[in-house]
Amino acid sequence: MPLRFTLRQLEYFVAVGEAGSITKAAEQVNVSPPSISASIAQLEAEFGVQLFVRKHSHGLSLTAGGRVFLKEAARLLADADALHDIAGDIAEKVRGPLAVGCLLTFAQIVMPTLRMKFERAYPEVRFRQFERNQGQLLEMLQRGEIDAALTYDLELSQDTTFEPLMLVPAYVMLPQGHRFAGKASITTEELADEPMVLLDLPYSREYFLSAFHSRGIRPNIAERTGDIAVMRSMVANGFGYGIANMRPLNTLAPDGKPLVFVPLEGDLRPLTMGVALPNAEHRTQTVQAFIDHCRRFVVEQGVFGSGRVVE
Repeated sequence: MPLRFTLRQLEYFVAVGEAGSITKAAEQVNVSPPSISASIAQLEAEFGVQLFVRKHSHGLSLTAGGRVFLKEAARLLADADALHDIAGDIAEKVRGPLAVGCLLTFAQIVMPTLRMKFERAYPEVRFRQFERNQGQLLEMLQRGEIDAALTYDLELSQDTTFEPLMLVPAYVMLPQGHRFAGKASITTEELADEPMVLLDLPYSREYFLSAFHSRGIRPNIAERTGDIAVMRSMVANGFGYGIANMRPLNTLAPDGKPLVFVPLEGDLRPLTMGVALPNAEHRTQTVQAFIDHCRRFVVEQGVFGSGRVVE
C-alpha cells in the first residue's frame, strides 16, 4: 500500500503538538500557518483520526489518539534523522541534524561564535541550539532530545560521557571600588558578612554555596537570580558580590558598569567545562566533529579570561 503522507507533514504535526499552536509552530519551522493547517488536515483525512481539538481562545489540544500519534511520529522522525548519521558515516562526511545544548551561564559568551564557525566548516549540518540550566540539560540528554551539551562537570550521571575541554576556577565578582577589589584573592571567611547575589540555578546554586558550607559559614544571601546577566548588573550596581566560574574577556556588566574579578581562595574545586554526551557504543562523525571543533575553539578563542585548557 503506497504511503500517502510525508515526513514533512509529520514534522509539522509534531511541531504543533509540542507548541500547542499553529502560529508558534509556523515560526519554529519557518512556514506559513495555512501550510501547517493543510498538512494536519491531510494527515487526519489519511488516517481517519482526529488529532487535535481546536479551541479558538486556547489554540489546539491533542486528542487521546493524537497523543499516541505524536509519540510515534516523533519516533519515526528520529529514525529518519538517524539515516543521515548512517549515510554520513558510510560516506565519512559530517552532515545531517545536530542538536546541542549549552549551559545558560556561559551560552551568550560561547555559543554564537562557536556555532557560526562550526556551520561554516560543516555546511551540511543542520544545527539546533538550546540554552538551559544544568538539570534541564541532563534531562534532555537522557531523553535523547539533544546529541551533546556544552556544560560543566556538575552532577553527571553514569549514563553520561564527558569530554573535558577547560578547567575554570571560581571567581568573586565585585563592583569597581569595592574594598576587596584590589586583593590577590578572597576567602569565604572574608565574604561571610558581605551581601551576596546568588546565581540561583539547579546544581550551580549548590556548588557555589558548598564553598561556605564546607567551612561552616552561612553566607549572607541578599539577592537571588537565575540569570547570569542580571547577576552581573546587580553586582556592578552594588547589590552585593557574586561568584562565577568565568571571567569573560569583557569585564563590563550588561548595563556598561565595570566589574572586578578576584580569585576565590578555599576548597571549592575548579569546574571543568566540556561536552557531555549520552553513553553510546558508536559516535557519529558529526558529533565527533563537534567535539573536535570545541577543542580547537577553546584554544584559539580564549573563551574565558582565565582557565586552563585540558589536553
